[in-house]
Amino acid sequence: MIVPLIKGLSLTFRRFFSKPITILYPEEKWECYPRYRGLHQLQRKEDGSAKCVACQLCATVCPSGCIRVDGAEGPNHERYVESYEIDLTRCIFCGFCVEACPVGAITMTCEYELASYSRQAVQYNKEMLLSK
Repeated sequence: MIVPLIKGLSLTFRRFFSKPITILYPEEKWECYPRYRGLHQLQRKEDGSAKCVACQLCATVCPSGCIRVDGAEGPNHERYVESYEIDLTRCIFCGFCVEACPVGAITMTCEYELASYSRQAVQYNKEMLLSK
C-alpha cells in the first residue's frame, strides 16, 4: 500500500524540478508532425489546372458530408472539376477524403490556425483551396 504512494510521489518530485515544456503561442509556432491533418489543399497539374477529375469519391466517403464537388466535361471528353467546396464548420479532419482520392488531388497541410468570426470565412471553394 505504501509502495505505490512512494512511486507516485517520486514521479511528481522528478517532474517538479525539471524545466517545463511550454510554447509561447503567438510568438512561437508549434511545429506540426509530418502526418498532421490540417487545412485541405487541392493539387495542380503541370499546366496549372486542378488535378481533381471530379469523381466525387471524396464527397462520398466523407462521414460528415462537408464536401461538395461539381464536375464538367471538357472538349476532349476529359472530366474536370467545376466547383469544389469544403465546409470546415462540419469537417472532422479525418483524412478519408485524402485516402479515397485516386489521383492524389487533395492533401492536408500543416496549417492549423483556422479560427474565424464568420461562417463564410471557413467555407473554402476551389480557388481558395488551390491558392493554399
